[in-house]
Amino acid sequence: MFRSIGFSKIWRKTTSFRLISSDFITNDEELYATLLRRFAETKNFHHGRALHAKLVKGPLNGSLFLNNHILNMYAKSGHLLDAHKMFEHLPQRNAVSWSALIAGFVQHNRPSYALVLFSNMQAAGVNINEFTLVSALHACSLYDNDNDSDGDNNEEYYCSYYLSRLYQVYAFVVRLGFEWNVFLMNVFMTALIRGRKLAEALKVFEGCRNKDTVSWNAVMAGLAQFCCGEVPGFWRRMCCEGVKPDSFAFSGVLAGLAALGDGTGMGMQVHGQLVKCGHGDEVCVGNSLVDMYLKSGSLEEGIRTFEEMAERNVCTWNQMAAGCLNCGKPGKALEFINEMRKTGVRMNKFTLATALTTCANLASLEEGKKAHGLRIKLENDVDVCVDNALLDMYAKCGSMDDALQVFGTMEAPSVVSWTTMIMGFAQNGQERKALEIFDEMRAEDKAPNYITFICVLYACSQGGLIDEGWECFSSMEQDHGISPGEDHYACMVDMLGRAGRIKEAYELIRRMPFQAGVMVWQTLLGACRVHGDVETGLIAAKQALSLDKDDSSTYVVLSNMFADGRDWKGVGSLRELMETRDVKKTPGSSWIQLSRM
Repeated sequence: MFRSIGFSKIWRKTTSFRLISSDFITNDEELYATLLRRFAETKNFHHGRALHAKLVKGPLNGSLFLNNHILNMYAKSGHLLDAHKMFEHLPQRNAVSWSALIAGFVQHNRPSYALVLFSNMQAAGVNINEFTLVSALHACSLYDNDNDSDGDNNEEYYCSYYLSRLYQVYAFVVRLGFEWNVFLMNVFMTALIRGRKLAEALKVFEGCRNKDTVSWNAVMAGLAQFCCGEVPGFWRRMCCEGVKPDSFAFSGVLAGLAALGDGTGMGMQVHGQLVKCGHGDEVCVGNSLVDMYLKSGSLEEGIRTFEEMAERNVCTWNQMAAGCLNCGKPGKALEFINEMRKTGVRMNKFTLATALTTCANLASLEEGKKAHGLRIKLENDVDVCVDNALLDMYAKCGSMDDALQVFGTMEAPSVVSWTTMIMGFAQNGQERKALEIFDEMRAEDKAPNYITFICVLYACSQGGLIDEGWECFSSMEQDHGISPGEDHYACMVDMLGRAGRIKEAYELIRRMPFQAGVMVWQTLLGACRVHGDVETGLIAAKQALSLDKDDSSTYVVLSNMFADGRDWKGVGSLRELMETRDVKKTPGSSWIQLSRM
């Protein structure tokens, strides 16, 4: 026997098919409206269009009620051109017609045209209702998802434009007396937060007389994104006022605590609350909980929470791998990625980027090539960020031939791609090749950035290419409008110091347009140690210690310089000073890969 619910579904499908395919026509508008609503909900465009064709031929062709349902079906199915065409040919239109079309454009990320329609609706003198205003307010929050905008256009301009439209739409809300409508106010608050107007959203929230859970969730999400320090206090207030948190509320507070790195204090309290409220089995809440522990550095708690999750998705696995990597456990990250593949979860571009970064950190060419194979399988599901991670992996594994081969297959290398190649060659002893890549980059009219020049100057430093280094350093501001920063000066000091031009390096530091930082002075100190210039080395050490007396690097290099000159008294005094100031040398570490038995 059929279960009643199963029989009901079969009956509905059969009835729909007969009504569409047969010549039978009824005057029952509600029956057709029910079918069109179902086709809109399931995005069954083909059945909806077939029913539309049948109704055109029947006596109900001029029914505004049915025409609005047909229009809504086209809009919700994503066939916006058909929806707009039908709208233009409607003999009659009302607020429902306009609202259905505007909502369709908003739902399918066409907010700019939705707002044009809203303006046209005002000009046509049609009465605007709450449903129209919800769609218009929502459209104003989608400036960064507009399919009609050019991705290269200024984001600040679009944000400003959509905010101005948001205030205009809200003026209608006030004028029509809909401020009591909590649904409208929630959408308005969300739009303000997406427009980075958190303070204004908080004012709206405080003035809202009938807040619901969605109101609290909207503000919680905004605080987590823009002002995470306020999240704990807001959560306590929410609990004190008797608001029952749902899964969105828990995800919001956990995101805020993750940003604060508070996984052992309030984080554990929230963990207990969500279990008590019965949200522990929801995958979105579980992901937020795992993320909070990992970003707080509590790797063991993160793994324990991961293992207790009843359901996991690709985001869960990605978080675990990235979390292990950020906690300094790249080997463990690779284990999670391999386990993910065994369980049959399909990898995405974020998984692959994490896998490649892990292989780069481990300098494991074998595992890196396996990840490269997975990138090939994903084909077009990856972007330039994954390919950049692939370049970086090969560079850090010392395989620049493979990196160059990947780089040659990239359709549109970004500035990061070019910079990664320059740094890769520089780090692998091919400084001239690094400069060749830089020349090719400029020949392709790809503008170098701040980081690119650090990599080029590093190449010049490593290769002893002093003339090329000065030329590059001078061109930064003259040709590219980039003011040299401390990193660039450190590279120049290193380049001159390696060549034994200590006095020239010291003069360069003295001419810097801003105060030299610890890194610059430590670089000079290192060069003084190599070339035995104790006098300048003492000056550099004094300056470095005055800026940071707790950095062990300065003490170690200075001690080695004393030892090189057999100044054992100086070495002893320096070690006593380190003990007095409780400065401890950071131990070095390196990776080795053991052969498998």
